[in-house]
Amino acid sequence: MKIAFLTPEYPHSKTGNFGGIGTSIKNLAIGLLAQGVTVRVLVYGQKEDVVFEDNGILIQQIKNVKLKGLSWFLTRKKIERIINRLHFDKEIDLVEAPDWTGISSFIKPKSCPLIIRLNGSDTYFCSLDNRHVKWVNKFHEKRALQNADGLISVSQFTADKTNVVFGLNKKFKIIPNPIDSSLFKTESLKQNSDKNILYFGSLIRKKGLLELPLIFNKVVEINPEAKLILVGKDVRDIISGNPSTWKMMQDLFSDQAIKNVEYLGAVPYDQIKQKIQESQICVFPSFAEAFPVSWLEAMALEKPIVASNIGWANEMIDEGENGFLVDPKDHDLYAKRIIEFLENENLSVQAGKSARKKVENFFDINVLANQNIEFYKSIIAKF
Repeated sequence: MKIAFLTPEYPHSKTGNFGGIGTSIKNLAIGLLAQGVTVRVLVYGQKEDVVFEDNGILIQQIKNVKLKGLSWFLTRKKIERIINRLHFDKEIDLVEAPDWTGISSFIKPKSCPLIIRLNGSDTYFCSLDNRHVKWVNKFHEKRALQNADGLISVSQFTADKTNVVFGLNKKFKIIPNPIDSSLFKTESLKQNSDKNILYFGSLIRKKGLLELPLIFNKVVEINPEAKLILVGKDVRDIISGNPSTWKMMQDLFSDQAIKNVEYLGAVPYDQIKQKIQESQICVFPSFAEAFPVSWLEAMALEKPIVASNIGWANEMIDEGENGFLVDPKDHDLYAKRIIEFLENENLSVQAGKSARKKVENFFDINVLANQNIEFYKSIIAKF
């Protein structure tokens, strides 16, 4: 079987910045390779048209067509021609695209099935954020979903919410984002006994970063030794227009709490594991996710999590067993849950071990690769 992934991002120095979509594609690609599946990644929005190999994965960079007013259409048609040629030459059997901005809305290969995996469209995230969505993005995203030959969602919550925001009644195969838990082994990394609380991810409103200072203020009042470590790129706030979410956060910390905060900025991906291991717990007070890989990475490294209690979180974390789920706006309860982990080492250790076990049993690539393969086979068989 030969599978292609169409994506705006991929974790490689040649392809530029990447986020959760790119990470999840690479995790899945590695798992598929191990099962004998050939994988090609079509990365659009690139500076040049070139193909190279990344540890057995073929990466095909696609340069967008530049023509005022028609770039979006011509680029899609260019991608369509590439897919048709690859399928005609028997280089691919199926192509998978993301729901983000509906890149596949005007791509209809002649005989190659095209499926969409929900990781959260712009319309989906705007709905969770209570923000206005650009009509053009919603148009393309809905059209892409309507024309797809198959649909996957990384969580049931995301599937249900997507149907609601687009007024659809589509059936989605639920397959969570995978992680290779063998790459996240605690024994190979340095332990740290400090009361470090780690957040890693973009500093952005939708991930609850404007709630986190108010939560941490209350933590420090009870536990003055607690330290908050922030890792991730600073992002412009889309609502206020402020160019720095980090600057907005600083104004929210108390004088006592700000002394215990360390912002490291963005760090290389290969250093994230060490930062997780050096923490006692991880916090994710997010308002908008689909099925975040960052949570899986923390869980795989046996870190208890205090996260938001919205939709997708209940499909990842068992409340009170491998973490706590709290409304990010309930600052008192959120702080209380963090303090429970900081002050009860046995509770923290047991929750961390349970988190690791949950990942191994339900979200490891060895478990999920075959689920993806069987779905691909069922779609290909129809053609």
